[in-house]
Amino acid sequence: MLNLLKNKVAVVYGGAGSLGAGVAKAYADAGARVFLVGRTESTLRKVAEETGAEYDVLDARDEAAVEAHAASVVERAGRIDISLNLVPRGDFQGVPLTEMSVEDYTRPVVQGIACQFVTARAAARRMTAQGSGVILSLDSGSANGSPMMGGTAAADGAIDALIRQLAAELGPSGVRVCGIWTAGVTDTLTPQKLTAAGAPAMDETAVQGIRAHLDSLRMTRRSPQIADIAALATFLASDAGVTITGTWINATAGMFAS
Repeated sequence: MLNLLKNKVAVVYGGAGSLGAGVAKAYADAGARVFLVGRTESTLRKVAEETGAEYDVLDARDEAAVEAHAASVVERAGRIDISLNLVPRGDFQGVPLTEMSVEDYTRPVVQGIACQFVTARAAARRMTAQGSGVILSLDSGSANGSPMMGGTAAADGAIDALIRQLAAELGPSGVRVCGIWTAGVTDTLTPQKLTAAGAPAMDETAVQGIRAHLDSLRMTRRSPQIADIAALATFLASDAGVTITGTWINATAGMFAS
């Protein structure tokens, strides 16, 4: 994908995570100037050093901070061509809805949609002014119906709707908006991440079992990996994806049909 994003300026919110780092590297390798955004400088700095990206420390849920940052990117780089939000939402899974607290169910919905709205709006304001740009999102696709996923399904459904509405409103200004369904990117899974999402404490062997189970649910018997999603996000952000907007790309390897 050499030069697919030549002269493009990309902002990756949640850029210090494993998927954010993978996308940042793919964007940089494709010729983009990449700005990583996150709350922890040490992890952002590490990814920036590995990918050649620049980074800024801020909370992507803070409206004023996001607006000020978007303005600063335009001041430094002249424009924003790509905006991708990968910020964690505090999802809690693995518990039946009848046993889940209101807080655990609603947290990913409220935090997720607010953060996505704030970052997409900031990007859209700059992109409509310049007459071009791509806003991307990513979720599990659980709104299609996934048991034991807690508020993840509702959060995904809300973001699915936001992306489609934004695409309809921004399309006449030359801005594309679309998303990627993954139903889990297995090489991002760690014991720590799974425990934080509500799973019991486990070791690497147990995580390997979860990965194998997810593989077995795919039509291809192979789950998406970081490199797969990074390549797809690069294509969608490029001019090669110019006809794609207002939709979600099913990159679940056939976890469900769409």
